[in-house]
Amino acid sequence: MTIIKGEFSISTDKNKLDIDFIHGFLTCSYWAENISRDIIERSIRSSLSFGVYFQDKQVGFARMITDEATFAYLADVFIDEPFRGKGLSKWLMEVILSHPDLQGLRRMMLATRDAHGLYSRFGFTAITHPERWMQIHDPGIYKKQG
Repeated sequence: MTIIKGEFSISTDKNKLDIDFIHGFLTCSYWAENISRDIIERSIRSSLSFGVYFQDKQVGFARMITDEATFAYLADVFIDEPFRGKGLSKWLMEVILSHPDLQGLRRMMLATRDAHGLYSRFGFTAITHPERWMQIHDPGIYKKQG
């Protein structure tokens, strides 16, 4: 699937993804610092991935981890710094949430440190009953693997 808007496009074609670009961004991000290229490649293989492009150059990315029936987790969402402020993150969210494989899901989740305003526009809210949720979380795992 490819959607075009002016000089920009969003595609779910994994063959178009620039893994070096994605790795370069994510390895410096607060949520995936030091992540290996191998882990990024594996995560993309097992996700519904969205590349954002200016002409043929990748400028953004997001992926949805999903069973395509009941649940999805939005991860690794970013737009490269020089392309921010152009409405690309909003457009990316519109494209993701309208994707046919993500319709009728019971729950979608994400985690963010600083983009609550963006995601709340699309219906994301704080978790109700957080006391019911549990996790195994190892924020330093990529440093240990390197």
